[in-house]
Amino acid sequence: MLQQGLLSFSDVAVDFTWEEWQLLDTVQKDLYRDVMLENYSNLMSLGHQATKPEAVVHLEKGKQQGTVEREFSNQCSPGE
Repeated sequence: MLQQGLLSFSDVAVDFTWEEWQLLDTVQKDLYRDVMLENYSNLMSLGHQATKPEAVVHLEKGKQQGTVEREFSNQCSPGE
């Protein structure tokens, strides 16, 4: 069992490579947004006190999907 405080956002975040992201349709990208925001909310409910990830800030502000796509292009994913 994990002790509280050992989780980070990267532990619960869903990551795609740029190529994988390009294969998603609009509904799948919307689902990604919803899952990321819910994961972040759940982590905060456990008392996680880290700085809010930039991707979550963009999603919460309701920025256009292109902003999230640029965020992916700047991240290095394990699958790349």
